[in-house]
Amino acid sequence: MYKTLLSLLSIGMLLTACSNTGIEDISHTVDEQTKQIEAIEEVNQEHIQDNYTEVITDVKKEELIQTTEILDAVAANNIEKVKQLVQQTINIDIQNDKGETALLIATHLNYVELAKLLIEHGANVNIQDKKQDSPFLYASAEGRTEILKFMLAYDIDTAILNRFGGTGLIPAAEKGHLENVQLLLADGRTAIDHMNNSGWTALLEAIVLSDGDQVQQAIVKELLVYGADPNKADARGVTPLQHAKKKGYINIVRLLEAAGAK
Repeated sequence: MYKTLLSLLSIGMLLTACSNTGIEDISHTVDEQTKQIEAIEEVNQEHIQDNYTEVITDVKKEELIQTTEILDAVAANNIEKVKQLVQQTINIDIQNDKGETALLIATHLNYVELAKLLIEHGANVNIQDKKQDSPFLYASAEGRTEILKFMLAYDIDTAILNRFGGTGLIPAAEKGHLENVQLLLADGRTAIDHMNNSGWTALLEAIVLSDGDQVQQAIVKELLVYGADPNKADARGVTPLQHAKKKGYINIVRLLEAAGAK
């Protein structure tokens, strides 16, 4: 039916061309109309393919087995059971009543092998629970270094924030997780000067909410090396240098001044 309509359209265009332009221009007109018909066919085929892809995707989603077995298996650190389940067409990202996925549970418990297994089989590192923790945010903030390192090879979403409006880098810097800070900075996808709801950046929290020890000094140094703004003040207008001086963190003061802090 579609091809018949196109043929009739072509004949109609050709007759119009004959009456308007004369026999000598028919060849040129036919070429032009043929190109137009081919363009219409191409668009139509693309539309059909898009619709087909959407239908197939929806069918695949409906075919996923909705089972919480995987949540229980991960919580029990039952690697063999999880291996069996991920080979099936289950919803690997099914959530419990707290909004936790199997991957988030594995990250909470620092079950590195299980976390890697789940990620390799498509577990989403960005799904947040009811407390707004995602596997990626939790691994960053709580020193789950091996899991974080593995996650960074996958599609992380650094636009997703925790319940404090912060990135994973901010609590990592505050809590002294030096290696996590280094991993996130080297990865480069996390905004280094992002300010959370309390008005703190990673640099500010590394100073204000710490004891200024050698680990915190190393974190401050790493942040400055990667371009953290040494003069970005908190929500009250107090700069990192002013905070460091007030707390008597002489070594951090030196690091900030060497980076151009005022």
